Amino acid sequence: MSKMAAVMESGEDAFKQLFKFYKRRKPPPDFSDVIDFSGKVCTGKVDPIQLSPRAVSDAAASSVGLRPVRDWRAFGLQGFPGFIFISNPFQRGSQPFWIRQCLKTYPQKPNVCNLDMHMSPCDTKDIWERSVHSLSSPSAPRRHEKSLLERLRWVTLGYHYNWDTKLYSADNYTPFPADLQSLSQQITLGCGFSDFRPQAGILNYYRSDSSLGIHVDESELDHSRPLLSFCFGQSAVFLLGGKQRQDPPTAMFMHSGDVMVMSGQSRLLYHAVPRIVPSPPGLLTSELQNPPSPPNQQNQNTPTEKSSVLEPVSERDWTVCLGYIQSSRINVTVRQVLGAEQNFPHS
Repeated sequence: MSKMAAVMESGEDAFKQLFKFYKRRKPPPDFSDVIDFSGKVCTGKVDPIQLSPRAVSDAAASSVGLRPVRDWRAFGLQGFPGFIFISNPFQRGSQPFWIRQCLKTYPQKPNVCNLDMHMSPCDTKDIWERSVHSLSSPSAPRRHEKSLLERLRWVTLGYHYNWDTKLYSADNYTPFPADLQSLSQQITLGCGFSDFRPQAGILNYYRSDSSLGIHVDESELDHSRPLLSFCFGQSAVFLLGGKQRQDPPTAMFMHSGDVMVMSGQSRLLYHAVPRIVPSPPGLLTSELQNPPSPPNQQNQNTPTEKSSVLEPVSERDWTVCLGYIQSSRINVTVRQVLGAEQNFPHS
């Protein structure tokens, strides 16, 4: 019997028991039952998935830093219809742009973050610039006081999620980032979803001791659309359960660049992140060792080509980003809140 099976043998709230098992520090948990899609997947639970390479041109994929869809490694889990795991479809050198967007651009006003709850707008106006000095020298002795960027826990985009009411509203909205919209639509097109409209985003920022409790994402008014999840930086153990909170979950690693698409029956399953773990040796350095070079301008005037949304990341900016992700993880979830011709109910 595996150690994971032994943990759940009692049958009492199997999800909570496994969450505690992977979260514990002493003794450290055994990760041998955690599925790792970055290598050779041998478990009987995993099936390769054929995507839709003709739905996304190579130029469109490259414009957001993705490899051609035919080169993506996508998997499904037996017993979890609608769940798709794409093992790092990003081109080498393109993740730095998205990491910089998550740390420098998306936390800026008019978007909303957790620091707004207890700080004045003038204090949170430029989180990045107020954190640059602290994170530019990661090898220097750290102060006891964390920078604003290190105190960041969440940012909301588009229709802003209300953490108290767990609702969205028409009145609490700012324009959804065009670059993240384009990235999300190329991913969903490659997975066979032709009409996905990104309308809300939640960015979660994890330190090495962070976790995300057991929950289900059901606040969106239309559950027929997929939910996307992007991972950048350090790795995480992700638990995917069933429709009931106590259903035993399946554990898998999410590494930097990995993408999950939850649709169909998997859209409303319980899930959690009990632990952040260091990325496998060499995995981050091979993908993030250099800032991306300027986008290729060749043929961008040709109608069939798509201009890149990627921008070069300056050495200064990338130094700050590296100082952050050496011990942290960023997760981005993108959702469609409203279905076609659907509106928010009148209050």
